[in-house]
Amino acid sequence: MTVRTPFLAAAFLLAGGSAFAQLPPPPPGAPAAAGPVAAAAAPEAGTVVTGRVQRFLLNPGGEADGLLLADGTQVAFPPHLSADAMQLLQPGDTVQVGGWRAPGVPVLRMRSLEAKGRSLVDTPPAPGMAPPRPLRDPGALDALSAQGRIERLLYTDRGDVRGVLLADQTIVRFPPHVGAMYRDQLKPGAELHARGWGTRGAQGTALEATGLGPTADTVAEVLRGPRPGAGPGAGPGVGPGPRPAPRGPAS
Repeated sequence: MTVRTPFLAAAFLLAGGSAFAQLPPPPPGAPAAAGPVAAAAAPEAGTVVTGRVQRFLLNPGGEADGLLLADGTQVAFPPHLSADAMQLLQPGDTVQVGGWRAPGVPVLRMRSLEAKGRSLVDTPPAPGMAPPRPLRDPGALDALSAQGRIERLLYTDRGDVRGVLLADQTIVRFPPHVGAMYRDQLKPGAELHARGWGTRGAQGTALEATGLGPTADTVAEVLRGPRPGAGPGAGPGVGPGPRPAPRGPAS
């Protein structure tokens, strides 16, 4: 099943109130609004790490926006470097990454990367330059679901939990405020069932969760997806009316 709407990336809005049914409620004082949730701390600049690439970290559009190294380091870079990174690297390659390390989490924000005698540099765009085009039409995502044991948490370069890697290597993404609200449930070793929208390809499966729970029977909505059949200009799937309920792998 494929739903096309150019505003899908912006359509995952907080549904509120019903997240993780049959699980304990969010801890008192947990953040309820989207946005960075980690306390600001000074990053460790000028860090250089050498390691072996275990896998690409993918966003729901199938773009690589990071690497997982064999020692557990999560290397973060912007998705417009996805094509160059995938062309340069393969799992098993040795890389040397320069950047700054996020405080308290195993994340290194990449400034430059060297492998096989070649380099990749995250160069800021020139003023007035148009933003890079995404690898995939943001609206051409598939309804997906995933079930499995959480192998590791995935972090932003600010230290917020923004997703998990399941034991079958499926990546489940969600906004940092969802990770903060359910940090007691989202732990390595815990079972997780997720429904949402994403892609499945040669580099793996990644989805943006709209529903989460420990089992398929206990999944509750945490974000709202796009309206089925919504065309350009229809906007996000907000307000009353039917909403998609992903229940299985795309055909």
